[in-house]
Amino acid sequence: QVQVVESGGGLGHPGGSLRLACEVSGSIFEITSMGWYRQGPGTQRELVASISSNGDTNYGDSVKGRFTIYRPAAKNTVFLQMNSLNPEDTAVYYCTSKVRETWAANLDDYWGRGTQVTVSS
Repeated sequence: QVQVVESGGGLGHPGGSLRLACEVSGSIFEITSMGWYRQGPGTQRELVASISSNGDTNYGDSVKGRFTIYRPAAKNTVFLQMNSLNPEDTAVYYCTSKVRETWAANLDDYWGRGTQVTVSS
C-alpha cells in the first residue's frame, strides 16, 4: 500500500504566498517523478508542476515564474512554493507520484485526496 498525503492548503491573499507539502509513504521501492495538479471550480484538472528523479522540472504555463516545485534529495516528500498568488489559483491541489512498490513491479500512479487552496482578499 502506498499513501500520498498533502498538507499546507488554506486561505491565501492576492500577491501572497503559500507552501504545499506532500509525503509519500508505505510500500516503496522507488519513486520516480512527483508532481502537483489542480482543479478549480468548473475546470478540468491541470498540471501545475512536476519534478523527475534527476531534478528536471516542468510547469504549467499559468504558474511559470510564480510557483516552484522542489524535492529534497532522497526524500519521499515534495513541496510546492506558491508566490504571487491570484484568485485564479483557487483550486483543489492534488499531489501525484509514480511509485514502484517492489523491484519487479510496474510503476504506478498514486494520488492524494487533495488540499483546498483559496485565494481571496
